[in-house]
Amino acid sequence: MRSETILILGGNGKTGRRVAERLTAKGKDVRLASRSTVPAFDWTDPSGWAAALEGADAAYISYQPDLAVPGAVEAIGTLARLAIEKGVKHLILLSVRGEDEALAAEEALKHSGVAYTIIRASWFFQNFSEAFLLEGIQAGELILPVGDVRDPFIDADDIADVAVAALTEPGHAATTYEVTGPRLMTFGGAVAEIARQTGRDIRFTTVEIGDYVAMLEEAQIPADDIWLIRYLFTSVLDGRNQSVTDGVVQALGRPPRDFADFVRKTAATGVWENLK
Repeated sequence: MRSETILILGGNGKTGRRVAERLTAKGKDVRLASRSTVPAFDWTDPSGWAAALEGADAAYISYQPDLAVPGAVEAIGTLARLAIEKGVKHLILLSVRGEDEALAAEEALKHSGVAYTIIRASWFFQNFSEAFLLEGIQAGELILPVGDVRDPFIDADDIADVAVAALTEPGHAATTYEVTGPRLMTFGGAVAEIARQTGRDIRFTTVEIGDYVAMLEEAQIPADDIWLIRYLFTSVLDGRNQSVTDGVVQALGRPPRDFADFVRKTAATGVWENLK
């Protein structure tokens, strides 16, 4: 009798990588699918999706670049229907708090008929250490088009733990876990904590969205990426997510990790040092 195969879509991302590592450590049969794997999986090319799903019993889905982009809702619905045809028993979807499009993608998954678990997450801690905010922190000034809006940032490790629980334990099907960190923080406050822990002078500067877009254009950031950044900072980060939830406790029976612990651990790696 063959062991259960778990497919990871987005296995090189912040959460997918962590999910794969945890499942592998548990001795699970893990398969990553991306544009570079065989068979290949590309969100822009549905012709290869069926082959990637072949033989999988469950799957973790992290849509790239974001569920807010045009076509994402239809893609999730199509993938879910193909998964049913291929015998996939359970789909775990990483969703996003505060995005109407993400909620629509969740509904498409629910109505497909496949067993599902939805992890609706807030802004990741790791955006400060593994994503586009890192360069500004290293340079000593993080410039963003956001003021005193507070967000309950969450550790990607907590998201991975919830996903692994849903993939390996009973009792998580037909459930939506809205997961956040334990406290509300501003971006300026987060930068201040990083500065204190590293002993560096790191400033946080707020600019208007138009000025920020001009900066991105000058840096030759692709237009699609600029559109998404504008959307996130003018819609999702407008205050709608200024609340803390108990989704991590519901899923894991323990509280979520705190940003201060993340900062101490990450500072020790040297990633926030000035690279000039």
